[in-house]
Amino acid sequence: MSSIVDALYELKYNPFDYGPFVASFYKHLDESENNLLLAQLVIPLCSHPVFSKKISGAVFGNKKRSSIWSVFDDRKKLYDLQERIDGFQNLTEQCIQYCLINDWLSVDENNLSLSKSDSSNSVFTQQKCAEKLGQLFSGHSVVEIYAFLGVKPR
Repeated sequence: MSSIVDALYELKYNPFDYGPFVASFYKHLDESENNLLLAQLVIPLCSHPVFSKKISGAVFGNKKRSSIWSVFDDRKKLYDLQERIDGFQNLTEQCIQYCLINDWLSVDENNLSLSKSDSSNSVFTQQKCAEKLGQLFSGHSVVEIYAFLGVKPR
């Protein structure tokens, strides 16, 4: 029975479906040191039933701009975020590898950061939720984001 459950889990959560989330996130995130650690937050937040809707509804414009404080105003709903980060860790690593293989992202080993690749010939489907999450996190340090969300990087 567990093999059926594992197979269904892998069908739903696989790097081919969630790789574009990671690529879209880093395409819209401002470059910063240690931003590799933020990859762990993309899938848990963008697949979260409550916060995916709130992130997708974030507004970025001249007169009104959403922030991590306005989107994540009710942090009580983030009670399971650490468990989701731990549970999606393997999938996140596979997605990063998938993005690197497809030249969607490049790695800066000195700064431990990911950024969109300049030599990308391969096209991926943009994921609006992940794009907006990248915009929300831009301008904030990795430490500040993790402290605000109340979780620890793995």
